[in-house]
Amino acid sequence: MNKRVNKLSKGLAPRLLAGQILVLLAGALTAGLVAAVIGPPIFHDHLLQAGHQENTPELVHIEMAFRDASLIALGVSLLISLTGATAVAWFLARRLRQPLAQMTYAARELSRGHYSTRVPHVGAGTELETLAGAFNVMAARLEGVEDTRRRMLSDLAHELRTPIATLSAYHEGLHDGVVTLGDDSRLALTAQTERLARLAEDINEVSTAEEGHLVLDIQRHKVADLLWAAYGDMRDSYSEKGINLVLDVDQATGLETLVDPVRFAQVMTNLLTNAHRHTPAGGTVTLTATREDGEAIITVTDTGDGMTPEQVQHAFERFYRGDSARTNDQRGSGIGLTISKAIIDAHHGGLTASSPGPGKGSCFTISLSLGR
Repeated sequence: MNKRVNKLSKGLAPRLLAGQILVLLAGALTAGLVAAVIGPPIFHDHLLQAGHQENTPELVHIEMAFRDASLIALGVSLLISLTGATAVAWFLARRLRQPLAQMTYAARELSRGHYSTRVPHVGAGTELETLAGAFNVMAARLEGVEDTRRRMLSDLAHELRTPIATLSAYHEGLHDGVVTLGDDSRLALTAQTERLARLAEDINEVSTAEEGHLVLDIQRHKVADLLWAAYGDMRDSYSEKGINLVLDVDQATGLETLVDPVRFAQVMTNLLTNAHRHTPAGGTVTLTATREDGEAIITVTDTGDGMTPEQVQHAFERFYRGDSARTNDQRGSGIGLTISKAIIDAHHGGLTASSPGPGKGSCFTISLSLGR
């Protein structure tokens, strides 16, 4: 790091000094020209007004003394200014050298994958403090992205482990003759194969959506019609589990929004499936739509497991496992909510989660601009 500091100082101080010398020389040249052009005539007029005769030896000598004194004063002032410029350049270089070296070092460490690197408080002025703050924000975001990537890979490996282990066990059993290919084994193999296929499809879909490459067929639709369709698709599964699914569209009369109906149906299926999974028999899931501040607000509220503040914060992260219910569930890929948020974001809307706490239910809220 000391070598980098020395290299930086060797480059910065000469440039600062050269810049100040150029300014001083330009100022000295300007002052000299002005003094040479304007000074002598004015001084000459004053001498004549004082009673000196034109072209006398005394007058010539006085004017030469004035010229020499002016040149000496200008030269001395230039020398003093250069000395001051050198001192200022050295001071500024010394003051800037350490914070710039720290930022250079931090940038190189960051480029090597050390995302926890931060630039300390440098105390070198507002501009450098702002630069250091922006660098630290960037580093923190990169660290967060890297943590998410690592967690995603770990969770993806966890998701793949069960179906792969099941398929491997059945393969070995069939090969050794321990297991026969009957209805039970065929159903198990089919279920695990479908799970792998669904996981691959969901991962591809969420990646496409988050990268902004999701193709949408935007159309104008009545919000009530969209919710009635979602209600009809899920009503039977709710009835089988003994959950009361309530649809309230009284305040949705006349509400229209611009959406891709297929993608929106996918979002509603994910949200209602999530509510179905975490709501026990005898519970209630309410689907509502209202108008608020020029937007259509759609909510899916359940009386189920509820969430802690930490679970709410991570609700839309890929493969996030906030409770045993989700961990033990084998029907989803673990990224349904992630896909839903990406789809709503692609519609320039919003999807948020909230919960009063564990055991008090959850609420997912979609906001979409009204169709105009």
